[in-house]
Amino acid sequence: MSWKRARTDDKRNERKAAIYDAAYTLFKAHGYDGVSFNGIAAQAGFTKSNMYRYFSSKEEIFLGIFQDLFEVWFSDTQTRLQKLEVDSPTETFSQLWVDAYLAHPEFLDLIPLLFTALERNSSLEQLTVFKRRSKELLYMLTLDIARIYPDIQGDKAFQFLSLSFAATSNYWAGATRNAVLDSVYALDEFKMLKPDFNNDLFNSICIIVKGLRVG
Repeated sequence: MSWKRARTDDKRNERKAAIYDAAYTLFKAHGYDGVSFNGIAAQAGFTKSNMYRYFSSKEEIFLGIFQDLFEVWFSDTQTRLQKLEVDSPTETFSQLWVDAYLAHPEFLDLIPLLFTALERNSSLEQLTVFKRRSKELLYMLTLDIARIYPDIQGDKAFQFLSLSFAATSNYWAGATRNAVLDSVYALDEFKMLKPDFNNDLFNSICIIVKGLRVG
């Protein structure tokens, strides 16, 4: 995986990218609580003392990975939104929003972890820096949303982002299944309950947009 901060020949950035790759692999496989700083070091081929030259904690590593993926997703999503006309059909907007997420599966993999684990473990300083940058990016998205739907401005646009982000986290977590769950959903009595990320999120975005426009 090519991380945004590792696009130079600088040896330090190359080593940080190697740590990011190792950490992402572990977070995806074991979740946030199932990964340790020592485990990341071992996966990346570093000693614990060498790891401290680059990162102070597991939380810092996760935030760095998430921030990079978030900024890539933001840039792509903003580019897509800017192609929509004012008052575009809700269905067109909703499918664009879903497609923007599906284009970045690594980002999707980490979204549920952000909600369920990270924010109760990070320091005040780490979270403040992360939240400040995230707010800047989200604010720019609210401007694009408000241009498309003039009746979704300001707080309503932020509300859309909050609701859609929560729905995305929930549906992506539900779509991650093992062999046992697949067997259960294959039974006739449970087929209607089988998660469908694309369809479920699409319908939710449609409902959120329509609700905000009439609210």
